[in-house]
Amino acid sequence: MHACCAPCSSAIVEWLVANGVRPTIFYYNPNIWPREEYEIRKGESKRHAEGLGIRWIDGDYDHEVWRCGVQGLEGEPERGSRCEHCFTLRLTATAQKAKELGFRWFATTLASSRWKSLEQIERAGMRAQDVVAGTAFWAQNWRKGGLQERRNQLLKEYGFYNQQYCGCEFSAHSVPTKTVLRQQMRQAKEQHRAQLPSLSEAIVKRLSMRLETRCSLRSPLTVMAYWPLSDEVDIRPLTDQLVAEGHAVVLPKVVDDERMELRCYSSPADLVEGAFHIMEPVGEAFTDYERIDVVLVPGVAFDAAGRRLGRGRGYYDRFLAACPQLYKIGVCFPFQRVAEVPGEAHDVVMDEVI
Repeated sequence: MHACCAPCSSAIVEWLVANGVRPTIFYYNPNIWPREEYEIRKGESKRHAEGLGIRWIDGDYDHEVWRCGVQGLEGEPERGSRCEHCFTLRLTATAQKAKELGFRWFATTLASSRWKSLEQIERAGMRAQDVVAGTAFWAQNWRKGGLQERRNQLLKEYGFYNQQYCGCEFSAHSVPTKTVLRQQMRQAKEQHRAQLPSLSEAIVKRLSMRLETRCSLRSPLTVMAYWPLSDEVDIRPLTDQLVAEGHAVVLPKVVDDERMELRCYSSPADLVEGAFHIMEPVGEAFTDYERIDVVLVPGVAFDAAGRRLGRGRGYYDRFLAACPQLYKIGVCFPFQRVAEVPGEAHDVVMDEVI
């Protein structure tokens, strides 16, 4: 059983086991981008299978091979020829794994998604069985018989991570407006509310490693951080770690409708609730911007080019535009990485996004 993700697998696997079929799960999805998104989905699929005592196999992640497989089809719409090529690539690999294991039949959870074309999936499966002699594709509509409703129930019961796009960076054919994208991100954050703390921990580890690299060039560092809102990556452990290690940390403070300034930070006791219910520092003003080594920038969404969607007030764009020399790291959850952020001339691009 080729599995695209844990949510799509859940009701299908439950039905199969209830009907005397114990599948082997093959997770092969090199279409998913970015790598962080892939690893999260893979982890959820493995967690689901292992919890049921079902064999789970990890396929190789080679995004460049997949990109080559769909080359020239990047501009195709959803359900266009790019999708069918993608299905064929993944199901051919599934058929090859089935033959390697001595299985005749193979199937896919892709057929459970109402966003996918069943006809395309069936054609892809048939091509795969023709390429891999001795295998047979089980063409099944996994949306019927109450499985779609059961999927939604299991999604909540297991608390699965559930993204709103298939994983392909080309799936967002048309770029949403900033208003629409902000609404999508609000919904995504609410949906993943339970996962935000664990996702934050993983991101903080990556940020810490990144800053250690910067320390090899210059130490101690001066880092412009932020104090997170409840739906932002919680970097407070990193902030306090930096202070404990002797690095300088500065935080922004909104001073009027157009401007924010920086204040030195040493502990949470330095903070009071300020504009927009954000905790702000009361320490002395910091104006030596040339000393800043890294700026950690929160955002609503980021794309691969480093474009950032903020909350719409422009404070960071104005501040960073006045300090173009600063090295800027966008900080976000994996589901906040999107195919493209609609840009404007005044937007400031990140140097990297973590």
